[in-house]
Amino acid sequence: MTLESWASSRATRTSMRGNRRTDTKPEIALRSKLHAVGLRFRKDYRLDLGDVRVRPDVVFTRAKVVVFVDGCFWHCCPIHGTQPTRNSGYWAPKLARNVERDREQDIVLAAHGWRVIRVWEHEPVDDAVQRVVRAAGGAGAAFARADDDEGHGGERR
Repeated sequence: MTLESWASSRATRTSMRGNRRTDTKPEIALRSKLHAVGLRFRKDYRLDLGDVRVRPDVVFTRAKVVVFVDGCFWHCCPIHGTQPTRNSGYWAPKLARNVERDREQDIVLAAHGWRVIRVWEHEPVDDAVQRVVRAAGGAGAAFARADDDEGHGGERR
């Protein structure tokens, strides 16, 4: 391991390099269920919104609905998110920036007329599918109205 490495150990570096940016197990499970109920979407589709580029995990272009499947560690889940004790000088700002970027993206997306749904990786897939179906329509569901939101900015449970 080189001295410039951000990892606290060789094992940590190997583990972190193995983390996927896309096609995580929770994403695949959600996409599979969404497809099974008849919804069609784009995955990992880049949206250029002025100066901001956003890559939601699932995008319904006609309905203008985006879905992010957020990992508990990477996005500081209030239930399961943990702050690393090793190399905390690196991790604390990195994780805080992830959360800050999430909020910024939610605001920009909403300003451009997109509805944002954020799903925690621990959320039951069927619950997440119900929220997405209400928002994006499909499988006999009507499009969700704005007053159907259960939160502000990115809808999250």
